Amino acid sequence: MSAPPSCSQSLRMPTIAPSPAPRRQQNEVLTTLTTTFKAFGECQPLAIGIHKAIKERLTGIDPEQLRVALRIHTASTRYLKALSQSKFRFDLDGMPLGEVTEEQRRQAMDLLKERFKKQADRHKAAELAKLQQEKLRLLAEKFNSR
Repeated sequence: MSAPPSCSQSLRMPTIAPSPAPRRQQNEVLTTLTTTFKAFGECQPLAIGIHKAIKERLTGIDPEQLRVALRIHTASTRYLKALSQSKFRFDLDGMPLGEVTEEQRRQAMDLLKERFKKQADRHKAAELAKLQQEKLRLLAEKFNSR
């Protein structure tokens, strides 16, 4: 038998990688925008050219990081839902500034439909694979018991 490890000996614990955070939480610029500006916090449709207003208010913001943050935000399901249901676009303070056109609403709805269809298709494929695995397991049990 081996002696238990002393305090001076280190025990190796398996390292567990942290689960990746959702994309939204990984972008510090987006977190700043969401906590600073009402239109982001309430996920309102943004005014066209909003990036210019952001650059004026948040001087020193990296343009590439801002572009990525805006892309993540405007591609989110929550934003697309808001865009598809709103008649107005909003400035950073949440005040109406422009309209959402019918074509823009339709595009948002089409993207949502496509996204939900892909999700449903993935779910259906996973369920089918699970059923097939169960059938194989039962078949293997049947022949292994002989």
